[in-house]
Amino acid sequence: MDLTLLYRGPLASCDYDCPYCPFAKRRDSTERLRADRAALERFAQWAAARTEDRLSVLFTPWGEGLVRSWYRRTLTELSHLPHIRRVAIQTNLSCRTDWLSEADHDTLALWCTYHPGQTPYDRFLTKCRDLAGRGIRFSVGIVGLAEHLEAALRLRADLPEHVYLWVNAAEGHVYTDAEAEVWTALDPLFPYSRHPHASAGLPCRTGESVVSVDGDGTVRRCHFVRAELGNLYDGTYRAALRPRPCPLAVCDCHIGYVHLETLPLYDVFAGGVLERVPAEVPARHSARITTIAMRAEAGA
Repeated sequence: MDLTLLYRGPLASCDYDCPYCPFAKRRDSTERLRADRAALERFAQWAAARTEDRLSVLFTPWGEGLVRSWYRRTLTELSHLPHIRRVAIQTNLSCRTDWLSEADHDTLALWCTYHPGQTPYDRFLTKCRDLAGRGIRFSVGIVGLAEHLEAALRLRADLPEHVYLWVNAAEGHVYTDAEAEVWTALDPLFPYSRHPHASAGLPCRTGESVVSVDGDGTVRRCHFVRAELGNLYDGTYRAALRPRPCPLAVCDCHIGYVHLETLPLYDVFAGGVLERVPAEVPARHSARITTIAMRAEAGA
C-alpha cells in the first residue's frame, strides 16, 4: 500500500506571536509536552514497522515542532528508512539547522513559512540559504497580506532561483483582481489559493490513499472532516480506505485541496506534494515584479 499520512499530535505551542494565528505564543504544560512526545514516538515506531507499505508523512503541528528535540529526531530517523518515500514538516524555521546533517536529504523535506515581524529577515534568509547549501528540499511561503508585500519581494529577490516562494491567501480576505495580480506575479500558483474550492461531492484522495492521524492514533480522511475511519494502531482504519467524495461545501486549505482529484496539483507538485515543491518552479512575471518593487520603494 502507498499511503500518505498527515500527523498532528497534542502539541499546540508556538514561539511566534502572529496576529493571524490562534496558536500564537501559546505555552504547552509539561504534561502536554510529555504526552506529545510519547504520542510522536508511538507513531514513529508504528511507521518504522510498516515495512510492507510505502509511506509518506507530513507533520502538521498546531504549534512549532522543530524547536522540540523529539520532532527533529523523528524526522531524522524516519528519513533513513527505505519504505519511507518522504518525511516533511511545516515549520517557521526558528530552530537551528545543524541537526539536518544527520538526515537523509533524499527523503527529508521542509515546508517553511516566513512570518514578518516575528524574526529578523536576515536570520530567516540565512537559514534558507543554509538549507539550500545542505541540499535540503524545501519551499518558502508567506501570507498574502498587504503589509507583507515588501518582505515577499525581498524574499523572491534573495532566495536561490530554484526555491519556490508560495503565497497563501489570508484567511477571510477577499482579493480584488488588482491585488491578486500582484501576488500572482510573485507566485504564479496563487490563483489556487485565492478562492476556497467548491468541493462537495467531488472525488478526493483523502480517505483512500491519504489520511489524517492524531496523537491517539484516530484516523480521519483529513484534518477538516471529523468522521473517524478507525484507529492506526489496531489496524481498523485499513478496511475503511476507499474512494469517496468530499462531504464539505468548500476546501480552503492547501493541505486539503491539493488532494482533490479535480485539480491538477498532483501533477504540478509531482514528487513534492507534501513539502509544496513544484516539479518545476513556475516562471515568474519578472517585469510585473519589477514594477511592483518600484512602486513599493516609492511608497505608492
